[in-house]
Amino acid sequence: MSDMGISSEQELAELIDDRSDDEINEFVQAAGVDAVIDQIFQAMKERFAPEKTGGQTAVAQWDITAPDGTHTRSVTMSPEGCDVTSGAADAPKVTLGMSLPNFMRFIAGKLDGMQAFMSGQLKLGGDMMFATMMQAWFER
Repeated sequence: MSDMGISSEQELAELIDDRSDDEINEFVQAAGVDAVIDQIFQAMKERFAPEKTGGQTAVAQWDITAPDGTHTRSVTMSPEGCDVTSGAADAPKVTLGMSLPNFMRFIAGKLDGMQAFMSGQLKLGGDMMFATMMQAWFER
C-alpha cells in the first residue's frame, strides 16, 4: 500500500481512524478507487498463509461499493497461494459485500466481521461458515 503512503495495516488504521464515510470516500477517490482497492488486495495476497488452507481451494468474491459504483474482486485461495482478479467469479464459495469505508475499516482491523454482519454493514452470500474460517487463512 506504499503508493498511498500506507505500508501497514496500522498506518491504514491511523489514516481512517475517526474519519467519516464521506472523508474516507473523498480520500480514496482522490487516490483512485481501483488503485487503492488493488493495493489492499495485493497486501492481502502477501499475508495469505497457504499452509492454513488444509489442502482446500476456494474462491471468495468481494463486492465493494464506492460512490462511483461497485468494484468486484475475486480471490482464489489454495495450497499453492492466493490470486486476485478483477470482476466476478463464476462460482464463489462466499460473496462479501461492503461499502468502501467499511471495507477499509474491516481490513484495518477497526471493524469486526461478525459485528458488521449482524449490523447489516457486511452482506454475505454462500457459505457463511467458510467466511469465518477464511479469515484464519491470512496473517494479521
